[in-house]
Amino acid sequence: MSKNTTTVRLESDGRLARVRANGREETLAAKPIPPMTASQIEASAVEDRDNPPLTLAQLKEMRLVPRVKTLRRASGLTQEEFAERYQIPLGTLRDWEQGRTEPDQAAHAYLNVIAHDPKTVQSALRAAESGRMSSTNKKAGVRAKT
Repeated sequence: MSKNTTTVRLESDGRLARVRANGREETLAAKPIPPMTASQIEASAVEDRDNPPLTLAQLKEMRLVPRVKTLRRASGLTQEEFAERYQIPLGTLRDWEQGRTEPDQAAHAYLNVIAHDPKTVQSALRAAESGRMSSTNKKAGVRAKT
């Protein structure tokens, strides 16, 4: 991410939250965005001279960026960091980002959970890892220090 990029999330209650590079979020002092109908959205877009709605021809020329790449970039992580943090094979992550393969249904669900609550995913993975470590130690006959 460049120094000029600001990542902002729209919370379910309409508040805006700035997402820092370290993953922390801070609520922005802005009024919640009021709901709009589809016709209000279209009318507002047409009035915007700086950013008018795209034509069908323009839409056909655009290339979709894989969602996982957007998610990773928004988190401020490199491919290696994201793959390690969320225990996704690096080659798989690269294939998803470059459009060579698509995440299956389970991977899509996992990515959705990461997108909505990355801290809980990290906590769950740490807990699972520490559980594996303690069960490995028990099998090996290692006693925990008390």
